[in-house]
Formats: sequence, structure tokens, C-alpha cells
Amino acid sequence: MTESVASVVGSVLAGLGVGHAFGVVGSGNFHVTNALRARGVPFTAARHEGGAACMADGYSRLAARPAVLTVHQGCGLTNAMTGIGEAAKSRTPMIVLAADTAGAAVNSNFRIDQDALAISVGAVAERIHTPASAVADITRAYKSAVHGRRTVVVSLPLDVQAAAPADPGGDSLAANPPPAPARPAARAIGDLVALLAAAERPVFITGRGGRGAGPAIAALARQSGALLATSAVANGLFATDEFDLGISGGFATPLAAELIADADLIVGWGCALNMWTMRQGTLIGPATKVVQVDDDLAALGAHRPVDLGILGDCGATAADALEALTKHADGYRTAVIAARLAQCRWWNDVPTPDLGTADRIDPREFSKALDRMLPGERVVSVDSGNFMGYPSAYLRVPDELGFCFTQAFQSVGLGLASGIGAGLAQPGRLPVIAVGDGGFLMGVAELETAVRLGRPMVVAVYNDAAYGAEVHHFGPGADLGTVTFPDSDIAAIARGFGAAGVTVRTPHDMAAVAGWAADPAGVLVIDAKIASDGGSWWLAEAFRGH
Repeated sequence: MTESVASVVGSVLAGLGVGHAFGVVGSGNFHVTNALRARGVPFTAARHEGGAACMADGYSRLAARPAVLTVHQGCGLTNAMTGIGEAAKSRTPMIVLAADTAGAAVNSNFRIDQDALAISVGAVAERIHTPASAVADITRAYKSAVHGRRTVVVSLPLDVQAAAPADPGGDSLAANPPPAPARPAARAIGDLVALLAAAERPVFITGRGGRGAGPAIAALARQSGALLATSAVANGLFATDEFDLGISGGFATPLAAELIADADLIVGWGCALNMWTMRQGTLIGPATKVVQVDDDLAALGAHRPVDLGILGDCGATAADALEALTKHADGYRTAVIAARLAQCRWWNDVPTPDLGTADRIDPREFSKALDRMLPGERVVSVDSGNFMGYPSAYLRVPDELGFCFTQAFQSVGLGLASGIGAGLAQPGRLPVIAVGDGGFLMGVAELETAVRLGRPMVVAVYNDAAYGAEVHHFGPGADLGTVTFPDSDIAAIARGFGAAGVTVRTPHDMAAVAGWAADPAGVLVIDAKIASDGGSWWLAEAFRGH
């Protein structure tokens, strides 16, 4: 192929170190996609651009290198927008290569304002402006994505793509070392240390922005006597720590909620401390001091007042505070607390009544059994819906790279595809994808992609034959005909795609899952016919917040 701007874009991104590409290829993105492949970037063809976007998002969250999404101009980009919106709202470092109509093609059917569309969902809009600026343009987009932790949509006009490059080899590409972490002000560290020294029951809650600072935050927690918790998206970050409380907020165990609510100091590390994580504020006592650490000024105090806001990198802040906090304190890390956590750390240890019937399994019992049967080296991905707390709370993960939680846009239907991407990011682990029946059927086209990849994978469908969140929110007094459906044989649908399909109605039916787990091969879809829980408590809290 004659060297073109499209080939240079692929070459530069491969040289910068993108990890994987996903997409649906049409005429507009054919050449740039093949340029990526020619330079060694693996490519996974999805069945829908929305699925490809979610795969790229899931991959980028859990891999050391960002993913690329590649789509056709116009309709290819609009098909992908919900997945791009989720990634943008989650601050996923991801690059979207979107073909665009030529500047003179004002009557093209594909013509839309792609920049405005990207900006509308919180992504960064970039474009390849001219052949002469192509290397600088794509390098700038990469920097924004990786160093700025943003989802960047790069429009590639067809006439510019096809032009001869001004810099065919990309020789003007400069080295792109990551910027040094932003260190907090010395005064802020002094104020934090004073609060830590005075606290008797400190709790650290770490979110997405603190995931890379886990060891530093854990070391400071040991020195100050703080218990550790995370927001849902950082689940697993402190999984090996004796004083890990797990997820804070709606998914918290009764013991974790009690201990967080009784804290006299809460420090949020890269964590929004929003309604989800703090249960509408009920996990913050009236006399509790609240500190928030973030390298984004707009994040400080965005969801609730804080007593101390610290602008700085979470790892650098924790390291500086540890150096300044010379006195060790037991704080909340007592023998009594350790014993209580040892007995009832996870939801799996919490006794609950069995809601199961003769033909419907309790979702908690299903989740407990799945946790026991599947290998511990797993990456769990969770779709949105009334069911979502069960896999989040009961399916334990080895660390923060074992959990993918796409809830920033609160969209149903992203879980299957994002789980495929997450699994590719962690190839040594078993992908376990938890979805509701509505979300599964919404994104079912990508089951073909999962089967085609040929690697072991579990798709657990919590099937209540309804959009459960709406059923429980509006209640039995409402006309629910629009959100309830005839029961679908999802196991049969799975077999039609080439996967193994198992129907689970009672705990005894889990024997088939155990048999598959003994020697995992191919894709297993579990159609779990779940009993009604009367409405999950976490979504009840969410609806109160809205």
C-alpha cells in the first residue's frame, strides 16, 4: 500500500505503545486499522461499534497500555457513542480513531459534527488537520489520553487520510515520558498529618484515581491505624490486607458500613465520595472529619463539603504523609476489629434467608456457589441493573485488575462487551461476566465475538425476565407490562452462538457449572433463573438520590 497519512497514524500509535485495537471496519477506517495491524497491534473485530467501544473501555481500564477503538465516519461513530460516553465519564485513557467526511463533502450522508458529538459526552475532540500536522496531532491525542486520563476522539477526514504524509516515517515523534506526579503543598501535608495523629478511628476510601497508589496508601494506613475500603471501581485494591473492608457504599457488608459510619476521620483518595460510595451521606457521622485527595481541582468537594481538600497525586501525597507521620498508632486496627473482620469480612459470610423457590434460585446463593466453583484468578465484569450488587459483593477478586465496573453512564447492556475487553487485558485470568437478562439480550451480538476468540469465559445471566430495576422501583401497583417479558431460554440462545449453555433453577443445577469449571474450555453461558429479591437495597438508595 502506498504510504499515506492513515498508515502514519497507525505507525505512530503503535510506536507510542497502544496495546490493542477494537472496531467494526468499513471503508472509512479500513486503511488505518490495517496500518495498526501491520505494526503489530492486535485487532479484535466486534459485531457492533457499541460493543467495540465497550471492549476498548474494558481493556484500557485493566491493561498497562491504552486501547484504540476504530470506527467508520458518521454512523460508525454514533453507534459507538454510549460506550464512548461510559469511557469518557470514567476517565478511561482510550483513543478513538473515527473516520470523517472530507471537508468538501458537505452533502455526504455520513456528515455530522463529530467534534460536537464527542464533546457532548465528555470526551476530548481532536482531529488530524493536515498531512503536515498528522504526527503532532496524533501524538497530542495520545498524550491527552494517557497522561491526562481522558477518552479522546480523533477525527480522520478521508481526504487527509489518503494524502501523502509530510513525515512518512514519523521522524518528528518526540519521546513521551509521563509527567512527574503532582506533589501536594507542604502545608496540606501538615494538616493531613495533624488530622491523622488526632484520629482514633480513621478510614481510607480509595477510588479510581488512587488505584495506582495502592501500596503507598496501604503503608500510610498501617502507620496511622486506618481501615481500608474502596469505591466499587477500585474493588480488590486492598484484597490481601487484614483490615480491608471491601467496597464502601451500597455494596458494603453490614460490618463494613458500621465501621465506616463510626469513623472519626475519612480520607478519600482519588475518590469522589459521592452518593454511591457514601450511601447518600449516611456513612459519614455528624462529627466525622472528611479529607479528599485528588489531582483534579474540580473533584475536590464536588459531591460534599470536605474539611480538607488536597490537590496532588494520591501516591505522592501518601508517601509525603508517611514520611511526616513519624509516630505509629494502632487507631482502628485493633485485635477486636481484626477478629470481627476475620469472621464476617465478605457478604459470602453474612447469613441471609434463602429466597429460592422450586424453580427460581436465590441470586445470593447462586453468587456464593459461583464464587466457590470458579478459579480465584479471575477478572469479573459487571453490567448495570437491579442484580449488579450480587456479583460485585459475592464474586471475590484477587486485586484491582480483577474487576471491571462500567457504571459511570448507568447504561444497561455494556457488560458483555466490556468483559471481553477486560479479559483480553488480563489473559492469565478467567473472564467472568455478570449481566441481567435485559443487558445480555441488548448486547448479545458480541457473544459471537467471545466464542470466536476461543478462550475460556463465563457469562452469568441473572435472569428475572424483566428490567428488574424498574419493576422494583415502580412497584406492584403500576402497570409493569412495558418492563416484564416472557421467559427466554438464554441457554438455548447461547448454544446457537456456539457457546455452552446451562440453565440453573436450583442449587443442584450448579453441578453442571462445577463440571465446566474443573476443566474450563470455550464460553459457558449460565441462564440463572433468579428469585425476586423484592428490589435491591442499593438501587433503592440510588433512586432516593435522584
